Amino acid sequence: MKNLKNLNEVNKIISTVPAVLIYFSGNNCSVCKVLKPKIEEQVSKYLPKIEIYEVKADIYKEIASNFSVFSIPTILVFFDSKEFKRQGRNISVLNFIEELRRPYNLFMD
Repeated sequence: MKNLKNLNEVNKIISTVPAVLIYFSGNNCSVCKVLKPKIEEQVSKYLPKIEIYEVKADIYKEIASNFSVFSIPTILVFFDSKEFKRQGRNISVLNFIEELRRPYNLFMD
């Protein structure tokens, strides 16, 4: 998972990469630390064309507020520069992956 540190970088990635997942987390968030490797593993396994990035919302507040992320963990998924899915707090990794399969197959084939 690559870390993003400024808003211009985030916007450039969203506008140029066909499928992007941005994981908003925090340094003192234990749920974020436990969930992160599970999301990475499952997305890499089942949705390999999605590029995964992380934003430390507690450090880069400008990025978080620009995307209306006010709680962590929050995951945003973009297909063709448009936000497709937003998931926060209580995340079932298997349900999350399943909900992304159909649009992933439509956009990435």
